[in-house]
Amino acid sequence: MRYRVLGGTGIQVSVHCLGAMMFGAVGNPDHDECARIVHAALDEGVNFIDTADMYSAGESEEIVGKALKGRRDDVVLATKVHFPMGEGPNRGGNSRRWIVKEVEDSLRRLRTDWIDLYQIHRPDHTTDIEETLSALTDLVRQGKIRAFGCSTFPAEDIVEAHHVAEHRGLGRFRTEQPPYSLLARGIEASVLPVCRRLGMGVMTWGPLASGFLTGRYRRGGTVDLSTGRPALTPGRFDPALPENTAKYEAVERLIELAADLGCTLPELAVAFPAAHPAITSVIIGPRTMEQLRATLTGAALTLDDATLDRIDEIVPPGTDLYRADGAWRSPALTDLSARRRPLGERTAG
Repeated sequence: MRYRVLGGTGIQVSVHCLGAMMFGAVGNPDHDECARIVHAALDEGVNFIDTADMYSAGESEEIVGKALKGRRDDVVLATKVHFPMGEGPNRGGNSRRWIVKEVEDSLRRLRTDWIDLYQIHRPDHTTDIEETLSALTDLVRQGKIRAFGCSTFPAEDIVEAHHVAEHRGLGRFRTEQPPYSLLARGIEASVLPVCRRLGMGVMTWGPLASGFLTGRYRRGGTVDLSTGRPALTPGRFDPALPENTAKYEAVERLIELAADLGCTLPELAVAFPAAHPAITSVIIGPRTMEQLRATLTGAALTLDDATLDRIDEIVPPGTDLYRADGAWRSPALTDLSARRRPLGERTAG
């Protein structure tokens, strides 16, 4: 297993990180099997684990906490805060009130006295970024977290956060966690260059493109839209939709490339993000031991320049062939009031 420094913190983390999103009711409800997956990953040299408070409503953190009993000191442990955790208008977001409350709950569920990397799961433009950074800085000073970062932030929000941190004398985001895969390369245009300039570590999620890069979905094949990932987002997998044509064509060419390399498509997909100089670690999120073994095989694969050139021909740099599930969308696009004047103000004068 290879290791890289996490965003100038001096903390060495494995190039592939064990993601725990599938631990618990949403994925694998068997706590003992999930613990075995954790132990197997650690035995293979993985020393980096990422979870979040909202994964299976806290169950994922509880599973990870139990699994790390006796091995906590050997693990760089990351979790996240932002999404709602129960009913009520103040049980989510990026406010000081919620962060200070929820970090205590995460520490309890994880059965630990400290969190190595505490991440803001998504932007929250209802909260001043200074408020968020101030709360996180205080948690570092209290010893409850060692460093903090952001997840799925646009480049402009990352820059703003660093500007505020510098001018207010606050701690800064040390890491960013964006979606990145062979089919979703949009972050190469701005997010990754910004992170490199600011000295941030980058840990990417979604290398299998929400299942599209597993090799199960092929051009000309039959896709059952009633089960699994296709049931959740049928529009993304339906081969009859014109917007999916480019994805299916890219998958066929990537399968050919993987065959030429003597590997599987998932192995190629897991290896790809780690080749970018801005990437510190690639998050793999297995649900079963079999999936862990398969993804760790890809973690050992190194892609040469000729292979990366062929990938660039199939999916050009900076190109998104799909929008990742759960990726943040700016309210400037989703909120009609942000892009339409009130009807009474539209009349030309």
